[in-house]
Amino acid sequence: MALATTALAGQAAAQGFEMDEQSSEDLDLLYFDPPQTYLTPHVTRSFYNSYQFQKKLFDWEPWDDSTTVLLKDFGDYGNAAARSAPNNALMIDVAPLSRTFETFTASERVYSLMNHELVHVATMDVWNESDDKWRKIFFGKPMPEQEHPETILYSILATPRVNVPRWYLEGSAVFVETWMAGGLGRAQGAYDEMVFRAMTRDDAKFYSALGLVSEGTKVDFQGGVNAYLYGTRFMNFLAYTYGPEKLVEWLSRNEGSKAYYSAQFRQVFGKKLTDVWRDWIAFEKDFQNANLERVREHPLTATSPLVDRAMGSVSRAFYDADRDTLIGAFRFPGTVAHVGEVSLATGEATRLKDIKGPMLYKVTSLAFDPDADKLYYTSDNYAFRDVREIDLATGRERMLIKDSRIGELVINPADKTMWGIRHLNGYPTLVRMDPPYTAWTQVHTWPYGGDLSDLDISPDGALLAATVGQVTGDQELHVYRLADLEEGTIEPIATYKPNLAIPEGAAFSPDGRYVYGNTYFTGVSNIFRLEVATGEVEFVSNAETGFFRPLPLADGSLIVFEYTGAGFTPVKIDPVPLEEVSSISFLGTEIVRKHPVLETWGVGSPTKVDLDSLGISQSKYHPRERIALGSAYPVTLGYKDGVAAGYHFNFDDPMQFNQLDITVGYSLTGDITGAEKLHADVHFKGIAWWARWWHNYADFYDLFGPTKRARKGDAFLLGYRKALIFDEPRTLDLEAEVGFYTGLDRLPSNQNVFTDFNEILSGAAELHYSNTQKSLGAVDHEKGWQWNAGLNVDHASKITSTKLFGGINAGVALPWANSSLWTYNAAGVAIGDDASPLSSFYFGGFKNNYVDDREVRRYRSMSTLPGFEIDELAAESFVKTTAEFNLPPVRFAEVGMPSLYLGYLAPSLFASALWVDPGSKDDFRAYSLGAQVDLHFTLAHRLDMTLSLGYANGFRESGPDSDEILVSLKIM
Repeated sequence: MALATTALAGQAAAQGFEMDEQSSEDLDLLYFDPPQTYLTPHVTRSFYNSYQFQKKLFDWEPWDDSTTVLLKDFGDYGNAAARSAPNNALMIDVAPLSRTFETFTASERVYSLMNHELVHVATMDVWNESDDKWRKIFFGKPMPEQEHPETILYSILATPRVNVPRWYLEGSAVFVETWMAGGLGRAQGAYDEMVFRAMTRDDAKFYSALGLVSEGTKVDFQGGVNAYLYGTRFMNFLAYTYGPEKLVEWLSRNEGSKAYYSAQFRQVFGKKLTDVWRDWIAFEKDFQNANLERVREHPLTATSPLVDRAMGSVSRAFYDADRDTLIGAFRFPGTVAHVGEVSLATGEATRLKDIKGPMLYKVTSLAFDPDADKLYYTSDNYAFRDVREIDLATGRERMLIKDSRIGELVINPADKTMWGIRHLNGYPTLVRMDPPYTAWTQVHTWPYGGDLSDLDISPDGALLAATVGQVTGDQELHVYRLADLEEGTIEPIATYKPNLAIPEGAAFSPDGRYVYGNTYFTGVSNIFRLEVATGEVEFVSNAETGFFRPLPLADGSLIVFEYTGAGFTPVKIDPVPLEEVSSISFLGTEIVRKHPVLETWGVGSPTKVDLDSLGISQSKYHPRERIALGSAYPVTLGYKDGVAAGYHFNFDDPMQFNQLDITVGYSLTGDITGAEKLHADVHFKGIAWWARWWHNYADFYDLFGPTKRARKGDAFLLGYRKALIFDEPRTLDLEAEVGFYTGLDRLPSNQNVFTDFNEILSGAAELHYSNTQKSLGAVDHEKGWQWNAGLNVDHASKITSTKLFGGINAGVALPWANSSLWTYNAAGVAIGDDASPLSSFYFGGFKNNYVDDREVRRYRSMSTLPGFEIDELAAESFVKTTAEFNLPPVRFAEVGMPSLYLGYLAPSLFASALWVDPGSKDDFRAYSLGAQVDLHFTLAHRLDMTLSLGYANGFRESGPDSDEILVSLKIM
């Protein structure tokens, strides 16, 4: 949720910030008026409908006076996030949900998201007298902060159920939300059943509880969704085997319960969690083998594989008859998501274009015009979608409509218009784009709750087929006449509604007689065809796992994507109408049969909530006016090789748009006397501006040199940051700062450069650009480029010194999966009095402390040069380059325990060259050769830690070599 808040703050800073607020006893609802005002009654009702149930189910009395809910529309697909520290809060995207492959069930989105996210809030905030005691000691619920690592312990003491694995949070939320909705949810979802059925059939790896978090959510094509999949199935098993009451007891925090989730598990279930996890895997395989036998009761549809490997996630695909290739978008481990084509003759894959901002399952929205030999696809799929074009003949790409928010693209074969669906403020709009597709025209906007996906247009250009969602959550296949739609008549001429399943993948047959699609009508995703003229529906496949995205060919066969234990694989089938299609058993159904108490969990419709009884008040939300004490706690600081004791106070508004941090301390050891023993740091952070004052600045990480950040004296600082481009991963940031320093005994940024300046007035501005990408399984950026340009001006003792500098970095991914080559280049010139220490740049050292909180691979930075002492080399002008080879990471699956486990080992080799004062009589060159190994591990389930070991040899053109050994532990 911190990332979501940061992104929102960036958008707010760029667009101007003002929000409206509706407040009641338990809810503070923040939203943007007028576009989201229409949603506030439904959101409020959905909140209270769920909130009262969570309190009752978990015997939970929220520790906070109210929960903050923020509505936003900064992405084209709905999502949500929740937290319970430092306060209870939710963020909800109002856009329609992506239901690709039925990975999200057919239900009203705000209702489902509110039920799910409030389970998170409840299970993380639950407390008893012990937790209450710590929360009162700390004046709130501290969050782990890099600046003060002691907060890791404070967080565990005050909010023990925050420190749990993600599968625990997502599995419990999915299970509870499913039964709150009367059984409609992923706890008995067909996609989840298919995943584990395919894994069982293919003898794929079932991750242990440890392997899931250390490897399964990192390298598998489904990524973090595995936490949902495994967590939900484990919760299902617990409820089925031990009963829902035991599951709720485990998730609750009553008096006498254990603080740590696994200790509480053993107390409730009488067994170790790892042992029961193994029991679940054995049960799951038996359950899925029984389902496989059920599927095989009827003849399975024969398949002809088109490639020899699974392709991870896939978009809609097209057959190019001229090239005999399958064109689509693919996302799988070791390769950046891309648009590509696969030769059906050889199986050879060709990469056409990397996709900026791919989706997990849909990858992108793709359209193909074989006559023009052009592809059209969307980028920034989780943000504001762009429409792009690829000329297959030349390979050239161009932007058509930036931030169009349009997807579900399809080309009309008759008149070459392009059609799509635009999302804005929670509404879906059908749009038409005429060639050359650089503008769009509104055709029809559906009311809130409606949505369209998986569009296709008949070969004669007369009909449009689409999956259409209703506000109730129901999903249907509709076929419309395009002429009717353009005239404002929104009446389908043919429909198909497969009960609670979603009909997906609409594709017209070459003669336009049928619309093919896929649906989990029997619990298994099979291919059906709808005869447009009669409305008759026939199933034409009996899949063992699941068939998706049918692509009708001229010879009557179909290309479909078959789900396997490693992802989706294109195969060819013969679509023969079937009398019988196999069905499966759902574990969720078996649970409720065995434990009918789950039928009482349904919360019903939110409309029953009486808004008039809530006493809702209306106001504007001004972050600065809402700042209050969030937490306070003791801290330890370092100052001049001594130790200082202090206290830290966090003040912030409920959404942390404004924060005020105050630290005061007193030195207990070290060669320090008098007033220098007193330390203070006051730091205000707004959305764009920040201000800071420190007195004899002390820092925790100075306890673990060699880099020293503590400074004697006082500093008055004012800073500004603005996102000039926020188009992730493409960003351009402007940072500016002015400062006044007094009483220093060394330069503010150079610990080994001493000075007798009494006062320094400083100003700086810098631009940072970045556009890098990485593939699934990568641990660092693999390709792309970055640049920066900056200016520093310092004035001291009537002397003004100016420094200009800049750099450019570039990298390429290598054929060896998750490996890359990078170069980091910088140059600068200082203008001023040669005798002034402010008129030089300084270089040297790795600069990582033994315990650290900054960049791990700091040898990339402009001012470092491993093998030399920190600030050893001074230059009035310089040119520096670093070459880096990143080897593939070595993954660990079963090393450690869930609360402390190894994730990967990432080795790198580097070589740097620094040319000091080039062209002058005193110029010289210095070099550094080294290697670094980063051992990444996770503490308390979610806190990233890195132990770095490195060695570098520094040498000049003449003179002795020098060595440096790096040992550094990065905190978070």
